Amino acid sequence: MVSKDQRRRQLAREKFERQQQRRSVARRKTKRRNVIVASAVAVALAAGVAAYASAGLTGGDEVASAPPAPRNPCGAPAKGTPSKKTWKKEPAMSVDTSASYAAKLSTTCGTIELKLDPGKAPHTVNSFAFLAGQGYFDHSKCHRLVDAGIHVLQCGDPTATGSGNPGYSLPDENLKDPRLKGGVYPAGTVAMANSYDGKDEKTRNSGGSQFFLVFQDSRLPPNYTPFGTITGGMDVLRKIADAGAMSPDPQTGNTAPHARVVIDKAAVTKS
Repeated sequence: MVSKDQRRRQLAREKFERQQQRRSVARRKTKRRNVIVASAVAVALAAGVAAYASAGLTGGDEVASAPPAPRNPCGAPAKGTPSKKTWKKEPAMSVDTSASYAAKLSTTCGTIELKLDPGKAPHTVNSFAFLAGQGYFDHSKCHRLVDAGIHVLQCGDPTATGSGNPGYSLPDENLKDPRLKGGVYPAGTVAMANSYDGKDEKTRNSGGSQFFLVFQDSRLPPNYTPFGTITGGMDVLRKIADAGAMSPDPQTGNTAPHARVVIDKAAVTKS
């Protein structure tokens, strides 16, 4: 015959097992939801949508102990502090739309080189060159890495929160670029992030300083101005991606790269 003590222990054990099972199911659902959201939510790339990203990418009753973070494959950043400059309006157009422009991002993880398209995205390239000349990108962290469904590294926010901007907004450009076939931004694309919510047309034309580098074909709707291509440093981006991303920040929703990616210096040259 089972004693009261034995029965009490048995009931406690069964209750504990049920709790563990519920928590395990919840963790699996959360992981699955995170993967789905990461692949489907293009808005997570936008500057100023931290609240949406946070709501979509976090959750779960209890998280299991995380494995040790991968080793940071990048070097120490150069001495300096991120810019706090802002401007009341878009800089005057000074870019030569018939010329070639190249950008060089000297980062803690290696050099990334870009070819800019002023003929296709004059406002965006003009602004990018202006901000680089003002040192706006220098000493800023690349604050978001997504490598599930979409494969991008997002940079250009000196606050590293995903909500920083230069004080002005840019018009959408080049959204019918033939390279964006079938709703795919091909590997090597450089595009401008924005806060378009996919519904309200008033949220269009909201680009600023944040841009993303596509290191693998990524399915995204054509809502983000493509303004250049990556001509060097895909190995650098792959190294950053291979180090993985952190869990979503509960405040911003950002999935920061484990690699400490800091733009030491950004420069744009005309040729």
